[in-house]
Amino acid sequence: MKELLIIRHAKSSWQNPWEDDFDRPLNDRGKRDAPFMAAEIFKKEIALDALVSSDANRAYATCAYFAQVFKAVPVIKDSRLYQANVKNFFEVVQSLPDNYKSVALFSHNTGLTDFVNKLTKVRVDVVPTCGIYGVKADIEHWADFKNGKKAFWFFDYPKNHLIR
Repeated sequence: MKELLIIRHAKSSWQNPWEDDFDRPLNDRGKRDAPFMAAEIFKKEIALDALVSSDANRAYATCAYFAQVFKAVPVIKDSRLYQANVKNFFEVVQSLPDNYKSVALFSHNTGLTDFVNKLTKVRVDVVPTCGIYGVKADIEHWADFKNGKKAFWFFDYPKNHLIR
């Protein structure tokens, strides 16, 4: 059994319109939501084995907040997760080392929402910023992920927690 968390980066800043999309940082809400959602995942007692992130600033910054909570978990940058389409997501997942049981991916829309909607019968209109879609796959090898039997696990996002 493998577990995959697909996480959209936290809210990013548009304060500098001349800034390259790749370099955009998190805004104040993103800096609040990312550690909050990392703590929520930690409370679920999910033992992550790796954090795999787009190398874009806002995704990697979101991942860094999770790394602070999940100490000693390897953080891997993968450029295929920036502006990724469904094919890219499957390639990244299928290339994961088999010794990882539970992995979190950090990436961007619209590809991220398209990807999660290919995984199970549970569909979402859009994965919001810092939203997390969890899926469990009945496989032994990540290479079998695309065609393996997958089951919806959970879907969570910051606005799902109105009081904080």
